[in-house]
Amino acid sequence: MSDSAPFDGIAWAMQRGNGALADKMGLEWIEFTTERAVASMPVAGNTQPVGLFHGGAYVVLGESLGSMHANSLVGEGRLAVGVDINATHTRSATEGRVTGVCTPIHVGRSILVHEIVISDDQGRRCSTVRITNMVKDLPAT
Repeated sequence: MSDSAPFDGIAWAMQRGNGALADKMGLEWIEFTTERAVASMPVAGNTQPVGLFHGGAYVVLGESLGSMHANSLVGEGRLAVGVDINATHTRSATEGRVTGVCTPIHVGRSILVHEIVISDDQGRRCSTVRITNMVKDLPAT
C-alpha cells in the first residue's frame, strides 16, 4: 500500500487473484477496505446433494475473505497464512447468493484474527466463521 494514494482494495484483490478454488466457486468482491472486506458467492453450484449451500463452501468464502484481508494488512515482504479456522452454521441457504462480511477482531504484529458473518439474500445469518492467520516474513529473493 502506498502512503500517497488511497488503498484500492478491490483492485489489490483482483491483481492478487482469488485462487483457483474461489474462482471455481464464483467468489465476487463487493467491497475491500482496510476496515473490512465483503464478497459473495452463488448458492447454485455450491450445494450438498440435498440442495443446501455446502458447509465447506461457507468455510471457503470465510477463509478467502479472512486470508485476503489479513494479507492486505501485513505489508510488503510478509505473508499471512491461516493456522486456525472454525465455522458455526446456523441457517441453510438454498438459492440466490450468500454474502460474507469480514472484519478484523485482532491485528497484531504476528497474529491476525478475523470474523466473517455470512448471510443469505434476505440478510439472515447463515454462518459465522473465525480465522486466525500467522504472519511470516517472505524469504529474500
